[in-house]
Amino acid sequence: MKTKVTVTIDEKLVPVAKRYARAQGVSLSQLIENVLRELSADRQSPFSERWGGRFQAADRSDPRYDALAKKYL
Repeated sequence: MKTKVTVTIDEKLVPVAKRYARAQGVSLSQLIENVLRELSADRQSPFSERWGGRFQAADRSDPRYDALAKKYL
């Protein structure tokens, strides 16, 4: 279901935005909707994407590794 919304935009930007939307083959409303969908999709990225690559594997030569492995593994 679609709802009408009033948005205030700089008057110089409106013709530019309309030309861009026309070049993309969509309406200005659809262009704005697409951008908002992309922005909201970026915010709700999967857990693995948000945290992937932020941690390193434990160094097994670290003396703490053996103690922690015995306790938790």
